[in-house]
Amino acid sequence: MSQRPAGSRPTVLVFAGADPSGGAGIAADILAIAAMGAHALPVITALTVQDNDRVFDINPVASEMVRSQALALIGKIAIHAVKIGIPGNRANAEAIADLVKALRLHLPGLPVVLDPVLASGAGDFLTREDALAPLLALATLTVPNLPEARALALDGGMGKNRTAGDVLVTGGHADGEFVINRWLSGGRERAWRWPRLPGQFHGSGCTLASAIAARLACGDGMEQALGTAQQYCHDALAGAFSIAGGQRILLRTTDMTLKEAP
Repeated sequence: MSQRPAGSRPTVLVFAGADPSGGAGIAADILAIAAMGAHALPVITALTVQDNDRVFDINPVASEMVRSQALALIGKIAIHAVKIGIPGNRANAEAIADLVKALRLHLPGLPVVLDPVLASGAGDFLTREDALAPLLALATLTVPNLPEARALALDGGMGKNRTAGDVLVTGGHADGEFVINRWLSGGRERAWRWPRLPGQFHGSGCTLASAIAARLACGDGMEQALGTAQQYCHDALAGAFSIAGGQRILLRTTDMTLKEAP
């Protein structure tokens, strides 16, 4: 990673959808990345119609517009990590993949964090599995929840894995007193256990993936980035607030001292 000028912040190029409730997507990404010490460069991939519970419609941005947004940034600003949320459709996923490949010609170690969102917390469709195919092979880290990991064969079962990078399988969809997040890295596995918090939350996956990308952009190693980002996400969940009935919004702007999880 190149030396940054004094007073500058590392950047995370973010591809994600716009959520008008402010609870997920680009809105969550920007706040989480800032809280983790980096600056988000948000590229909108889709406009959504949703509240804090349900997704009613998704309108992908034209792939050339996605490409143009990113190229304007890449042409001037140093990129230290990439975070990818919903691509919107296969054409956008292919455009994002081409941009990542071009960046890696000059930055071969560029971290890419993929949040493979297939559905909202309420089960509303967000991404088709085939739209993620161009991105899975490029991800340094993929962060699926349990249903996504199983659907995409990323859970380590039966020797299957469709990504060449690491995987952090989050356990929020399981039962039990603790949420167990499993990091799969080649033949290595490590688990973190977090007390399960009551209630339902909007945008926790976006928050975690963006926080990890920000810490990687800041120069953390993978294990340190995973620990710090999980601690931040757990604290943001614990401080969640309501804007209406249903899912609560994570408190992402709390001034927290960065600390690695135990």
